[in-house]
Amino acid sequence: MRTKTVDPNMPVGKLTKIKNFLPPPDKLIFPDEPVKVTMSLSRSSVEFFKSQAKRNRTKYQKMIRALLDLYVQQHLARR
Repeated sequence: MRTKTVDPNMPVGKLTKIKNFLPPPDKLIFPDEPVKVTMSLSRSSVEFFKSQAKRNRTKYQKMIRALLDLYVQQHLARR
């Protein structure tokens, strides 16, 4: 029986796989002017960021904010 070889770099439908551009948690510490928002996150995500923040002696909310900022910058750069 033959197995089909799948190229991991080929698009899936209308989507294209992009390089992992997200930094490790210890690089998510940046000063910035925050805007308050209210949102619900999964318990596992919050626990992950809290443990990483404790390890890096920072606040978990700053790390989440930095992650979102990097995501936005990456997508704005592609315009």
